[in-house]
Amino acid sequence: MSLPDISRFDAVIFDCDGVLVDSEVLSASSLAEELTVHGMPITTGEVIERFLGRAFPSVRKAYEEETGRPLPAGFQEEWSAVLLGHFKAGLLPMAGIVALLRALPVPYCVASSSAEPRLRMSLHFAGLEEYFGAHIYNAAMVPRGKPHPDLFLMAAEKLGADPARTLVLEDSISGVIAGKAGGMEVWGFIGGSHYRDDHGPHGDGRDVLTENGADRIYTSMAEVREALLGAA
Repeated sequence: MSLPDISRFDAVIFDCDGVLVDSEVLSASSLAEELTVHGMPITTGEVIERFLGRAFPSVRKAYEEETGRPLPAGFQEEWSAVLLGHFKAGLLPMAGIVALLRALPVPYCVASSSAEPRLRMSLHFAGLEEYFGAHIYNAAMVPRGKPHPDLFLMAAEKLGADPARTLVLEDSISGVIAGKAGGMEVWGFIGGSHYRDDHGPHGDGRDVLTENGADRIYTSMAEVREALLGAA
């Protein structure tokens, strides 16, 4: 009988939005609303297609290129306030993630493109902050965000793990590319509502994440847990 997959890994790195928390549709819809109000008409699906897994500077750049003017002062803070309301009202941890975190026998962390306040807010309202302690990393901590591997390589180093024995769980194209560029195994996760409810242009996400290098695809955290640890 083969050993559970966890025997191949010294550490696990989780993306946050769309992996730990089911937040991508809440985030994308509120960003689409704010950008549209400020003169850049865009749909929720287009936000998911263009900005999923990327840090906020990519939004700023797109706005400036498409409108010919800088993003209004205070835009990010305004959007964050709107998002806070959405998160308070409806942000949930991904089904099955708490059971997985409690069962993992190796170090793990979260490494996200979100700014630190947004990342902390997501974990707090989903009740997950306590599981990560000091191992909460964001793109501002490294020179280049996803799809570059810098964030994941830093996270592996912080966990004392060899990148070649590190597993990344990601839902975005840029995150999958970043993990593979860092020499890590990457499992694509498509259990978030942005894939389930067909909000974006990539269907259920399976094909596009595989095409960009994901080693496997999972649709639930229960599946991930069984693959890593064996049947409960």
